[in-house]
Amino acid sequence: MLDLLVSSPAAFALIFGGLIMAIGIHEAAHAYMADYLGDPTPRSLGRTTLNPLAHLDPMGTLVILVTGFFGWGKPAPFDPFNLKNPKKDTALIALAGPASNLIMAVLLAVVLNFTSPPMLVGAVVYSLVRLNIFLALFNLIPVPPLDGSKIIGLLMSNESALRYQNQNRPLILLLLILPIIGGASIASLLVSPIANFLLGFLFP
Repeated sequence: MLDLLVSSPAAFALIFGGLIMAIGIHEAAHAYMADYLGDPTPRSLGRTTLNPLAHLDPMGTLVILVTGFFGWGKPAPFDPFNLKNPKKDTALIALAGPASNLIMAVLLAVVLNFTSPPMLVGAVVYSLVRLNIFLALFNLIPVPPLDGSKIIGLLMSNESALRYQNQNRPLILLLLILPIIGGASIASLLVSPIANFLLGFLFP
């Protein structure tokens, strides 16, 4: 993605702006879902907002810029003890983020399929569809602190789920995104087949 900064600064600016919005909406979806399920924590910390600046994580944003596919925002805080059904509600809160990215991808694809934008705009919108799909699928990988680690907790006992979700595994996360297998990352190998299938469905 950084190569666009030189080859097409206008496209880079548009995609980067869309990227910031995608991350912001992803994290806001977590916060709004937690608030809906009865936890006041994200609202009290100012996270129930669509302002992307409240949700950006500098390292996660940098990773997206470098990889062009994968990254994360500042985790939306919530207290599972404020939830009626902590394990199920935690999974719903986690699922809200990737779901928001997939919804954005579908809406953008619909716009692109039923309009005839200029070539640059069309290329940018397609890139944002692709980016949102990859962002959603990457976050569904069940490795802490990604959203998938909270969703997979539904298959564990309460104690095991809490212990697994609270693990901090930066090394594993790093191994996921580094191009260590024939120039490709493990995350790319896991996510790309599903992402390409979804792109083929959205753009037949």
